[in-house]
Amino acid sequence: MAELTAVIQAGGRGTRLSPYSTVLPKALMPIDEQTVIDKLLDMFSEAGVKRVFITVSKFGPLIRSYCGDGSRWGLEIEYITEDEPLGTIGPLNALRDRLVEPFFVSNSDVYSDVALGDVVDEHERSGAPLTVVVTHQDVKIAYGVLDHADGRVTTFREKPTEHFSVSTGIYLMDPSIFDHIPPSGPFNFDDLMRVMLEREAPVHVYEHGGVWVDIGRIEDLRKAQERAASSLPAAE
Repeated sequence: MAELTAVIQAGGRGTRLSPYSTVLPKALMPIDEQTVIDKLLDMFSEAGVKRVFITVSKFGPLIRSYCGDGSRWGLEIEYITEDEPLGTIGPLNALRDRLVEPFFVSNSDVYSDVALGDVVDEHERSGAPLTVVVTHQDVKIAYGVLDHADGRVTTFREKPTEHFSVSTGIYLMDPSIFDHIPPSGPFNFDDLMRVMLEREAPVHVYEHGGVWVDIGRIEDLRKAQERAASSLPAAE
């Protein structure tokens, strides 16, 4: 595969992390001695990515000041400013003419140890225009759950645990993905999935069984901080 590029979507408002997100973007939330975006940029650099585009909006000046030109990660960083909210996929339109080889797309609130090199290998083998990195999540339902038909209960489960494969917010895309993205306006990842499924375009899945935290809420941020702290060497 040619030189790898990544796009980090950091233009969101982070409302679920309020009040922290009133002064800091999710990308700059602290994880041990680093920030969320430090972890992402380290991960991309280790995978051989050379150029990163970061989409920004309200907190653009803070993110630009912190990340600079990317040289401390061995990367070249450029910034794309969203003048209006464009969703999780819409901002890619500003890069249509520049994303001419397969490229990563990542949310800016992801804390993970996914092996991106393995994602690249599977993506190449699959031949699909999109690979979604997924992880498994168990959701405990705190109630008795029943199914019914024609006014009668057919099954009953007391406080069941449901099992799901969920998107991690990390993707690898071919340039042909733009065939499924309108050339302007807001567009989210769920819109992209709907369009591709309707057109029967193949979507590959890479299953990640390691660390993954979506830092969308305060409790998720604390979880990531605890995970990071547990992996640090003990103080002498």
